[in-house]
Amino acid sequence: MAISDLIDKTLAGIAPLDKISMDSARSRQDTLTKPPGSLGRLEALSIQLAGIFATPIPEIRRKCVMIAAGDHGVVAEGVSAYPQEVTPQMVLNFLSGGAAINVLARHVSSEIVVIDAGVAADLDPHPLLISEKVGKGTNNFAIGPAMTNQQAIQCLEIGIRAAISEIDLGTDLIACGEMGIGNTTSSSAITAAVTGVDPEATTGRGTGLEDEALAHKVDVIRRAIKLNNVDSSNGLDVLTKLGGFEIGVLAGIMLGAAANHRPVLVDGFISGAAALIAWKLSPLAVNYFIGAHRSVEPGHGIGLEAMGISPLLTMDMRLGEGSGAALAMPIVEAAVKCLSQMATFEQAGVSERNEDDDEGSN
Repeated sequence: MAISDLIDKTLAGIAPLDKISMDSARSRQDTLTKPPGSLGRLEALSIQLAGIFATPIPEIRRKCVMIAAGDHGVVAEGVSAYPQEVTPQMVLNFLSGGAAINVLARHVSSEIVVIDAGVAADLDPHPLLISEKVGKGTNNFAIGPAMTNQQAIQCLEIGIRAAISEIDLGTDLIACGEMGIGNTTSSSAITAAVTGVDPEATTGRGTGLEDEALAHKVDVIRRAIKLNNVDSSNGLDVLTKLGGFEIGVLAGIMLGAAANHRPVLVDGFISGAAALIAWKLSPLAVNYFIGAHRSVEPGHGIGLEAMGISPLLTMDMRLGEGSGAALAMPIVEAAVKCLSQMATFEQAGVSERNEDDDEGSN
C-alpha cells in the first residue's frame, strides 16, 4: 500500500539484520576472556547491535533523546488528572533543563531535542525546539478519528526527517521520549486495537486516576475503538483514528532510524504504542528496537510482548519523557564496549576451556 514517497522509500529501506556481522560478533564473543554466555543479555545485545549497524564491531559515538510533544482532544472526556496546560509547561521545563529527562540525559552524556508535534499552545522559538506543529492537539477520538489520514502521514514524515537529521549529525543511538496530557489514553487504545486485548487490561491510571475515573477511561477507549472501526492490521489507520501527533512522530523516528541502520531505545508506554504502529507498518523494524524498561502502566508489557521485545530494566517507572530510555543508554554502550574492548584468550595469554576435560572425573 503506497502511503507517500518518503514513507514508502523508508519502509522499503528497512532490511533484516545483517547476518554476516551478527555471526562474526557471535564468534568473537566466544573468544573473549570469559565463559561462553556469562555476560548474559549483554552478549545478545552486542550481537543484535552488530546486525543493526551491519558491522562486526559497532561503535556508539553520539546519543540523543528525541522528545515529541502533543496534546490530545480526548482529554475533553475527563480521562486525565492533569489539565492540558501542563503540556506546554513541561515542554518549557525540558527546554530550560529542569525536567527528569534533562538530569538523566546529562548523566549519560546524551543530547536532547524536543519536537513540537501538536502542542495546543504557541511556543516561542528555542535552539532545542523543532517546531513541526501538525495541529493544536488532536481531535477527540471518542466522537471521531483523532486526526486526518494526511495528518497521520505528516507525523510519520516529520519523525523520519528528524531521525535522518540526527543521524547526519553523527548520532548512533536514539532514545524516544514524549510529553502530552491524555497520551496514556491514546496509547491504551492503540495497544488494545493492535493486540486485540480488552482495554480494561491495557489501561492504567496514567497521571493518577482514582477507580471511578479509571473505569470511565476504559469505557471511553472501548467505545472509541468500536466507533472508529479501527483496522488493527493497518498502522496508519490505527494512528489516524486513535493516535496522537507526538505518537505518530515517534513512530516515524523509529522507522527512519531502522531504515538507516540505527538502534532505537523504546522508552515506556507511549513510546511502546508508537513502536506498535511502526511495527504494523514494517514488521522488520522491530529488529532495530531495544526495549529500555517495563513501565508500571499495564498496557506497556502487553505491547512489548506482542512485538517480542524483552525490556532491559524494570524500575517501576511511569514518567515517560524518555527517562527509562536514557537510563538504558549505558547498558547499550556497555554491550558494545565489551564486544570491542575485551581481550581474547589468545591476546591475554589465558588458557581456554578444555572441551575434552570432564571436570570432576578421575
